Amino acid sequence: MRILTAGESHGTQLTAIIEGFPAGMTVNIERINHDLKRRQQGYGRGQRMAIESDQVQITSGVRHGRTLGSPITLTIHNKDNANWQSIMNVEDENLHKREVFQPRPGHADLVGGMKTGTRDLRNVLERSSARETAIRVAVGSLCAQLLEQLGVQVIGKVAKIADICDDETVLANTLWMHPENVGFLKAHLEESDVHVWQKEAEDAMHAAIDEGKRNGYSLGGTIQIGVCGLPAGIGSYMQWDKKLDGLLAQSVMSINALKGVSFGDGFTLGDEPGYRVMDEIMWDEMNGYTRTSNHLGGIEGGMSNGMPILINAVMKPIPTQYHPLNTVDIRTREVVTASVERSDVCAVPAASVVAELVVATTLAQVILEQFDDSNMERLIRDWRTYQSDVRNY
Repeated sequence: MRILTAGESHGTQLTAIIEGFPAGMTVNIERINHDLKRRQQGYGRGQRMAIESDQVQITSGVRHGRTLGSPITLTIHNKDNANWQSIMNVEDENLHKREVFQPRPGHADLVGGMKTGTRDLRNVLERSSARETAIRVAVGSLCAQLLEQLGVQVIGKVAKIADICDDETVLANTLWMHPENVGFLKAHLEESDVHVWQKEAEDAMHAAIDEGKRNGYSLGGTIQIGVCGLPAGIGSYMQWDKKLDGLLAQSVMSINALKGVSFGDGFTLGDEPGYRVMDEIMWDEMNGYTRTSNHLGGIEGGMSNGMPILINAVMKPIPTQYHPLNTVDIRTREVVTASVERSDVCAVPAASVVAELVVATTLAQVILEQFDDSNMERLIRDWRTYQSDVRNY
């Protein structure tokens, strides 16, 4: 399955083309729109979210609510484009409004300008904007619907904003001990506007975000993504570019402002001797091979091992500060304050939604490469046969 996205932050629309999606899957468009709404919500989001009300349009690859097997085209119209038509005009080269010459530290502005040779850095920031993640959420929502038909569930949550921690064990424990409660956990997290489990953590995060807004600075944090229902052997040990953890890490790191990814116990694995962090193998009649623990986060040798997959990712504070940092004007090379584009105080809750759905996309890609991808009926049949083979190994 191949995916291509296009569009600028204040352009007419965002577009994705998905090639290689199986035929015969029923598509729930309202589910996609619900996931788009989840991405837009979250305490600390900026004014842009009050303008947009993202809705997906499917313009190819689906007929009468079912996929055809042909390329699927998804589009999301940017309502804010109405306020930017002269600035983002496709044809008139004489219009030069809202040019940007003061690159913002931490953004793609300066490096992108250096790479492409453009002198108006708006040509860089319009595409490098996190607005692009909206269309990736739409793609991921479609992929999550495919995974759910295979019994695979993906869930994301916020673990930390600034130095305020939520319960970091609830996701791991639910996925491993009580996977039947994943739907309940997801609903509970959706009720929180910072996507956390504990009310006291939510209140403290609200206060920290409010303080950041008053003082003109942004906040980062940490997110967790969990996957359950994946049998052992998804991915490959054969080649470096087929390893599941490498593919998942790349997809999560491709999200704007994410700066680190780990699995299971993550970077603390390096603090312990091997006998404490290797997940010992056991077998029983009902479950086949399992592990006594999940320190490694469900992946061994580039493949799923049948345990829940646990991914941790850290998000830096959004670079745009409302008390701008110093930079250099690329015309004069004099020290100035950076340009200020409309931005969020904290986008960690939104990032947890985006990460959840890019993980779903990557898992769908890996599964469709490994199993029959021509139509859903054959995929499900192939998948169930494989599950049985693994369980009875």
